[in-house]
Order: sequence, then structure tokens, then C-alpha cells
Amino acid sequence: MLRVVSVKDDLVSRLRRREHRGEDLEAGVREIIEQVRDDGDQGVLAATRKFDHADLKAAEMQVTEDEIRDAYAKIPPDLLESLRLAGDNIRAFHARQHFQTWFQPGNEGELLGQIYSPLERVGIYVPGGTAAYPSSVLMNAIPAKAAGVKEIVMVTPPASDGTVLPLVLAAAVESGVTKIFKAGGVQAVAALAYGTESVPKVDKIVGPGNIYVTIAKRLVFGLVDIDMLAGPSEIVVVADQDADPVLVAADLLSQAEHDRMAAAILVTPEQELALKVQGEVEKQLDVLPRRDIASAALDDYGAAVVTSGLEEAIDLVNELAPEHLELYVADPFSWLGRIRNAGAVFLGAYAAEPVGDYFAGPDHVLPTGGTARFFSPLSVEDFLKRTSVIYTTKRALQKWGPHIMRLAEYEGLDAHARAVAKRLER
Repeated sequence: MLRVVSVKDDLVSRLRRREHRGEDLEAGVREIIEQVRDDGDQGVLAATRKFDHADLKAAEMQVTEDEIRDAYAKIPPDLLESLRLAGDNIRAFHARQHFQTWFQPGNEGELLGQIYSPLERVGIYVPGGTAAYPSSVLMNAIPAKAAGVKEIVMVTPPASDGTVLPLVLAAAVESGVTKIFKAGGVQAVAALAYGTESVPKVDKIVGPGNIYVTIAKRLVFGLVDIDMLAGPSEIVVVADQDADPVLVAADLLSQAEHDRMAAAILVTPEQELALKVQGEVEKQLDVLPRRDIASAALDDYGAAVVTSGLEEAIDLVNELAPEHLELYVADPFSWLGRIRNAGAVFLGAYAAEPVGDYFAGPDHVLPTGGTARFFSPLSVEDFLKRTSVIYTTKRALQKWGPHIMRLAEYEGLDAHARAVAKRLER
């Protein structure tokens, strides 16, 4: 049931509590990671048997060319066309994200600069479980490919018969993935972080997953880089008197069906609209195949918040810092400049959140749980590293040297000062 409240209620604290969970799971997650670190492939396979009920041999972990050919043969042509068009849009968007190496000469002959270079090998985690996400493959692999990453290693949980959904495999091929392994959960994250006899060690792990995957990513961070600690999905819809309650309800449910901890929130100054959306949500829930999941999410993390006006609505949005924000108001562009914290902003009646999830081009790997205050969507930059370049002439060092030595001596680092002084003496 979507609750209608006239104040913020405990909305912010309820949403934040979703992000502070799983502490009691950490010991179990750490045990699986250590098992994979110590036993390699056999550790992965043991966990796969236990959690995914798939009895694989080491030689069967990597997806073969024959499996890929069989997958393509099973995909309806119109579905493959849609996947490819989505990939084209995502590719075109990320191609605009330019990060260029630069050098700047100075007045004393010195040269300073910054070199951008791609990571050598990255790992992409693609969830399985209650739903399959070929779109997630595109959104993670395409920016890595655009950055120039040479090896893109994908892991995804197999079905109990040891297969992977055909469209997930096709998405991997279409987006430039170089190796695909049938492994999910904590064991897959550990395999990417430490490497096994079959799975190569990567430099960075990206991609969403359940709470176990999130904890595993946090525990291996430092050994490898990660994209972010993504939590349950969320949407905030800001709507005015002209919004269609049928469409608002549909958009709220589009996020609520993700999982039981997803958040779906309407923020509006219109009490009548809030009540209509409440009724429409109940009506549309009746026909949803994932009704139980969506209903649980709405019960715990759904709300229609009635504010004193759009100004207060936008203030609440900035406090919530949502993953997805829809500005379903008469003139959304006039409010866009007021948005400080959001992963992605959808403007107007036709920019439904699934447009961004699947097709428009911007990445759908977005910060959750209020972290849009300091995190950004996944991008080409996430697959690049920066290296600083410093060239100094004697003339420059003669000018800078006394200042460098003075600062070094203040910090008690005499050898630093002497490294400069020795050069100035020559």
C-alpha cells in the first residue's frame, strides 16, 4: 500500500536504514572469499553448487563459442534488433565522454601534464536470481570498451542446468566482453579479485548485485577497485496538478518491482493527485507478475509525500538524493537547475524511467541510497586511470628550490630538502 503523508514522516531515515544492513552477513561473505582465495576454481565451484545448485566442472565454467552460437540461434530477431539499437545509443552517448591527455609548458622550461590510460582488465558482475539483466551487460561493458579496456571479463550466475540466458550472452558479445564465466554471488567477486586457475584477476569490478555481492565488493576493495556500493533501486517522481496519475503509478511500480527493498516515492503539492496515484497503484498491482515483490517494496519504502509547493518538493529531492528522479511537471526545465543531488533526471511526461534503464544512452548504473550527493553514474572515466607527469629544468628548480626545501624542513623531512639542495649545488 502506498501511504499518503503530509510531512516527510520518517521517510529519509527509513531509506537510509536500507543502506546500513548486512553487518550480520559479513562473516559468512568473508568465509566464501577466503575459500575462493585459497582453493581457486574448486572454491568457486563448491559455492556454485551450494548457492546456485549448478554442478559444474572447472572446464565448464567459461562460456564456449558453441554456447554463444546456440544462444544467438534462440533469440527472436526483433528482440536482438532492440538489443542492438539500445547498444548503439549507449555507445554513442559514451563516445562523447572525452578525457584527453594534456601537457602544459611553464615559464621556466618545466613541463606538467596528465596522462589518461585505460585499465588493462575489468570484471563485470551481471545479476541473475529473480530477474535477468542483459541491459546491465550493455551499461557496464560499453563504457569500458569505449575507454579502451583490453580485457572485459563477465561473471553471471548460471541456472541450475549450468546455462546462461541467451540474451545475456548476446549482450556480452555485442558490447565487447572478451570472456564470460558461469559464476555468481560472492564467489564470482572473489574470483575476479584474486584470480583462479580459470578466472583472471582484474583491476576493477563493476556491476550491481544483491547484498552479498555488495558486501563482497566492499571487502575486496583495495585489492581491486570497484565502481560503487550500490543498494536497492529507487525512484522519486515530482509531479504537479497536470500529471497523469496512471503514468505516475506506472513509473512508481517500475522501480518497486525490482526487489522488496526498492523505494518508490511520489512528491507532490497536490493532495488529490496523491490520492489518485494511491488508488491507481493498487489497481495496477493486480496485474503485475511481480506483484508480491512490488507490494512489499511499497509497504516498507513507498510513500506519496504531499508538500506545501514545488519549492519544498525540490528541497526534499535534494535531501533524498535519489537514484532516479522524474520531474513530471509543466515546465521541468525551469526546475532542472535547482536539482543538486540525483543520479539521473528524467524530464517531462514522456521521459519514463525505463527509457533510461534500457535505451536512451546514459548509463543506468547510478548511485543509490543518498550517495548521489557525492557519487556519479558509471562512465568512461571509471575505466581510466590518470598519471601525473612532471619535467623540471634546472632554471625552474633554482626558482622553486628554496620554497620546496623550506616546506620539507618544516615537516621534518630533511632528506626531501637535501634531494633538492644537492641538485642546486651542482
